[in-house]
Amino acid sequence: MGGESTTRTAPGTARTGPAAATGRAGQRLSGLAVALGMVLFLGGFVWAAVVYRPYTVPTDSMTPTIGTGDRVLAQRVDGTDVRRGDVVVFRDSTWADAPMVKRVVAVGGDTVSCCEHGKLQVDGKEIDEPYLPAGTSAQSAGFPTVTVPEGRLFLLGDERRTSLDSTAHLTDAAGGSVARSAVEARVDAVVWPMDGMLQRPTGFTELGPLSSPGPLRAITWTVIAGVVLILGGAAYGPLAKRAASRARTGSAGAR
Repeated sequence: MGGESTTRTAPGTARTGPAAATGRAGQRLSGLAVALGMVLFLGGFVWAAVVYRPYTVPTDSMTPTIGTGDRVLAQRVDGTDVRRGDVVVFRDSTWADAPMVKRVVAVGGDTVSCCEHGKLQVDGKEIDEPYLPAGTSAQSAGFPTVTVPEGRLFLLGDERRTSLDSTAHLTDAAGGSVARSAVEARVDAVVWPMDGMLQRPTGFTELGPLSSPGPLRAITWTVIAGVVLILGGAAYGPLAKRAASRARTGSAGAR
């Protein structure tokens, strides 16, 4: 017996190699998922900060679309990209020394008037405006036909009875219009309260194409995907480690 040599496999070494490898792979996958999730989560917020600006609307001139005190996200756009039906944030020193929020109802070259049959008319076409308060006409008091100068915009509030908009500046040199260059951003959504994306103003489609929504939905899904990956990755690591530990225990008990 003195010349014999007996070799034994120590518990937790060679026989547990596959389980250990599985645990290490799980940890790596967990780390990768968390890292990717952080990139998506933070990247979504950076993307939003570059594309959008937050505003608080202090008046009721845009109700029911936007209420007093509502927080909105407005996409940074060039004034040349603004189209009929857009709700825009602009600043004009002849109106007020502060950002204002109104709806574009006519652009340079258009003729706009109100209110035959109780509806706004642009280039002789009656505009359907479902965003107006229920049971109200397009304007509490009619106004004569205005031809909007090139490079300018004619703007109205959705609450026409109280809004100080282009109709309050008809005697100005530009007939109540505002320069496109005065536009700072285009409102995409009401985020507080969470009313969501603004509806497309389909009543203007006969006069030309509408603006496309901004990337807010894509940004939102990017942030959500980041959160899912972070939480999923953080949970998967400990689960994979526990599974590997059970596999090692089971392998040792089977000897």
